[in-house]
Amino acid sequence: MIQKLIQTKEFLLDRFKKGSFEIGMISGTGLDPVTERIETEAVVPYEEIPNFPRSTVKGHRGMLKSGTISGRTILAMEGRFHLYEGYSPEQVVFPVRVMALLGVKYLFISSAAGGLNPLFSTGELMLITDHINLMGRNPLVGPNLEEFGSRFPDMVEAYDPELIDIIEKKALSMGILLRKGVYVGVLGPSLETRAETRFLRLIGADAVGMSTVMENIAAVHAGIKVAAIAVLTNINLPDNMKKTSLEEIISVAKESAKKLALLWENVIKELSK
Repeated sequence: MIQKLIQTKEFLLDRFKKGSFEIGMISGTGLDPVTERIETEAVVPYEEIPNFPRSTVKGHRGMLKSGTISGRTILAMEGRFHLYEGYSPEQVVFPVRVMALLGVKYLFISSAAGGLNPLFSTGELMLITDHINLMGRNPLVGPNLEEFGSRFPDMVEAYDPELIDIIEKKALSMGILLRKGVYVGVLGPSLETRAETRFLRLIGADAVGMSTVMENIAAVHAGIKVAAIAVLTNINLPDNMKKTSLEEIISVAKESAKKLALLWENVIKELSK
């Protein structure tokens, strides 16, 4: 595993002509606008990157972009990988570990999710303050990669409190309604039944999705500070469930991603050097 990670790191160093990056970004379904504000220096399709998985999900560009925002170096994934595509947890978090080797200190995760909290509305942004892992998998299973972190990383502050504080203050100053809540990660790809939706709400989840959790665990293990915001593409109320489609999810995500992109940009400006 380490040899593959180093090989990919060296390839990207050569393609991007940079010694390191400060910030990593991951965007998911319909969230292309999140990375469009980056002053792009180079873009590499996933299929050209050695050892990288290939995204098979509609609404994911499948590109790795390098560039800057406000002078801060950024390595951004336009599209991510999921367990439901058949990838192992190690493959899903492979890019996060490469980011760690490239010096990334902060990871900003964006995802589309279904809202579970009845007080939330479609199209709103939810700042993830904690998560529940119901995916049945963990990227740290197996021999520990000592090069990244300890065998048993503490997850009490899985989402960095200082970043959460910065994001909240920026959203308030920009007039962006920002919800806060717990994200539950499920395997997918089928959407939740009424009974499952009721159960997820009962155990304390405010939103549900099929990503983010694996990436967060790998980043925390590697000592990267993580912040994550989910776009609530639909609201799941078990007593009033309505059918939804991928096209509807992408449409809502694209529209809401515009304000998310502005928020990330302003947060990046506030990061300490």
